[in-house]
Amino acid sequence: MSGAGYSGPTGSSASEMPPMVRPPQPPAADSPLTFPRDEQTVTEPIPFERPVESAPVGAAPATGELGPTGRPMPVFPEPTPLTHHGGARVISMCNQKGGVGKTTTTINLGASLAEFGRKVLLVDFDPQGSLSVGLGLNPHEMDASIYNLLMDRETTLDEVVVPTGVEGMDLLPSNIDLSAAEVQLVHEVAREQTLQRVLAPALEKYDVILIDCQPSLGLLTVNALTASDGVIVPLECEYFALRGVALLKTTIDKVRERLNPKLEIDGVLGTMFDGRTLHSREVMERLVSAWGDTVFHTVIRRTVKFSDATVAGEPITSYASSSGGADAYRSLAKEVLTRWPAE
Repeated sequence: MSGAGYSGPTGSSASEMPPMVRPPQPPAADSPLTFPRDEQTVTEPIPFERPVESAPVGAAPATGELGPTGRPMPVFPEPTPLTHHGGARVISMCNQKGGVGKTTTTINLGASLAEFGRKVLLVDFDPQGSLSVGLGLNPHEMDASIYNLLMDRETTLDEVVVPTGVEGMDLLPSNIDLSAAEVQLVHEVAREQTLQRVLAPALEKYDVILIDCQPSLGLLTVNALTASDGVIVPLECEYFALRGVALLKTTIDKVRERLNPKLEIDGVLGTMFDGRTLHSREVMERLVSAWGDTVFHTVIRRTVKFSDATVAGEPITSYASSSGGADAYRSLAKEVLTRWPAE
């Protein structure tokens, strides 16, 4: 998580947050990577769908204790052990703003799900390769990456997937080569379904596939959304992170309408939360006010342990197993499993 070690100012912010600002509109000319301009109208607050229930399905009744989101905190049940693997649910970690915790969440949610007996595949779909580096891989020493899988039909999934240090969790690595794929795929037939095609053999081997998207809404991100069953939106508890998320929601709606009718928003995850500051609490209040129960009850707080774990090349669940950050991601794993369809 970029900047995860920064503890933030301890003083409070202004008593009132600045007004929401309409995000910049896309370019007028249509391009292979954008939707027509006349369909880009965005309204605020961001119109995420609100589930009817006040607590995730499968969660025990709330204890009455208020969680960091200002709502009663449910008690999430221990995940049921699986008797077989396969039929993977594919989830994209998506936000066009960088540094909000997509990669950190992909690594640690995946490791937590693996702890609960799920077989997990992490997909590094960002040319920066942060997910691969965060798990100890050298981007310059890869024999093959997801770029080879996308662009060379002779390359198989098994030739690219590598094990991680976490039992039950594998990685489809990436490096800067992936940046060339976005240009080359523009001229391909069914370019938006390319990732879906190459991931098809993995669906019967894994229980969960987590895709770490790049911080943009280009063709690679559209590929990830087209291949996914759901989307998790990590959102830093900071005012600037709120801006532009409406455009992400619009993109998700367009992909659902035109390419992937099954696509759902599994939830919005507050990250880098610092309850000591008025600003973080105000942003969290606005998140819940705008999106209701779409916001996860679990919140990821700031801690230097995330940066330390990244340097060590392993998840926080193994690097600092008893830390608050590790416990938060285990709680998130339980919560997302209660939101997903019954296995």
